[in-house]
Amino acid sequence: MNRSSSSPDSIQALESAAVPRTLRIVRLSACCTAVAVVATCIAVAQVITIDTRNPSGNPKGATVDRRYQQITPTKVTLAKSELDPRTRTELIRLLQAEQGFAMRPFPRGRKGLTLNANGNLDPAGERYLEMVVKEGLSAKPGDRLVVTGIKFDKSKMIFDLNGGPDPKHRILRHVQIGGMGTMNPVVGDDGQEPVGSRLTLNFPDHVPELTGSDVKALLAPLISFDVKTPIQAFTDTLPKPLKDAILSHHVLVGMSTEMVLFAKGQPEAKSRETEGQMPFEEWIYGEAPKDVEFVRINGNRVIRVEVAKVGEKPVIFTKDEVEGLMRTDGTPVIAEAAPHVHTVGLGDVEHDPDTQAAAPPPTLKAPGETVSTNPRVTGEMKPVQEAKPRNPDPALQPGTNIDLEPEADHPATAAPPPGGAQQP
Repeated sequence: MNRSSSSPDSIQALESAAVPRTLRIVRLSACCTAVAVVATCIAVAQVITIDTRNPSGNPKGATVDRRYQQITPTKVTLAKSELDPRTRTELIRLLQAEQGFAMRPFPRGRKGLTLNANGNLDPAGERYLEMVVKEGLSAKPGDRLVVTGIKFDKSKMIFDLNGGPDPKHRILRHVQIGGMGTMNPVVGDDGQEPVGSRLTLNFPDHVPELTGSDVKALLAPLISFDVKTPIQAFTDTLPKPLKDAILSHHVLVGMSTEMVLFAKGQPEAKSRETEGQMPFEEWIYGEAPKDVEFVRINGNRVIRVEVAKVGEKPVIFTKDEVEGLMRTDGTPVIAEAAPHVHTVGLGDVEHDPDTQAAAPPPTLKAPGETVSTNPRVTGEMKPVQEAKPRNPDPALQPGTNIDLEPEADHPATAAPPPGGAQQP
């Protein structure tokens, strides 16, 4: 998460964040800025995990999702002779409109993925994930892909999938023809953005003599052209334990909603509830007297599975069993007891009153700072004293300000002297 601030103290805090295994809290100089930051943190409860192994947040050698890891190179025997025009036309005829299943996520964008023949995939790992996040997802593992375009460029074969990433008629859509004050576009623009993807098959020097089977074998790590059912195409992209669970119709904590649908199908009933401040959706499979399975979903992940059998105590599962399977090394994203990881809770974070102490009240004092109790210190705020109530004169008219001092009687309104005496 990147944050920017014009405050010098904030800049100093960002510079000090590069020190490993150190978490510094910087005090804001302006009170209004501090109040704004506190109000923002309280408005939305969240938990930020800080990994101090690398300031960038992407430490070298960090594990990623299996779907974005480097592929295992193929071993297809390639001819040394260069591809001739006749074979090129034959390849286009065989592969055009061919359908397959995605074995990896395919990003949008004109650059797309590059697969070296009998070599590695570029990009892979974190850069592969960043491309999908930046450009968007065109097809996820298990989705159907259609080859809609094939181009040859020196030592490359370029495949456009599901329409490709380029808008149709990029130039003609901006050309208009007409006369007598009326202009009509040559090609109508429906406003639809392309959602396809691109895959480049790269060879060392030139495109060799190939058959359709050779091209499919080279693309096998990314696209499967075998005849499969949708559930077979999807589960073939998953680790074997997770694949076996789905084919056995078992739901594991940590599965996505898509995995649950492939494993169990549509639920018989759904309900939406809230536990504390966390909303969730309960998917119910089965009806009594048969076994009933309650699958609790938050967002797009299963967080709880409860199996209730007649005459038996319900069995509840809450431990995530999928996250470790989807990592390249079989471990979760962040180790639970890693010394370089600090978890910071912001906002209305719930705590257990039986085992955790209450959070200290908010303060503007720095850690270890003491406040002087001498009342003579300049700027020291004294306790607020309540004003003493006053008993107004009942003769005063309503609306009279009782805080004003009484004015002296005006000579014109003064009472006359007794006995008819004249005024001096």
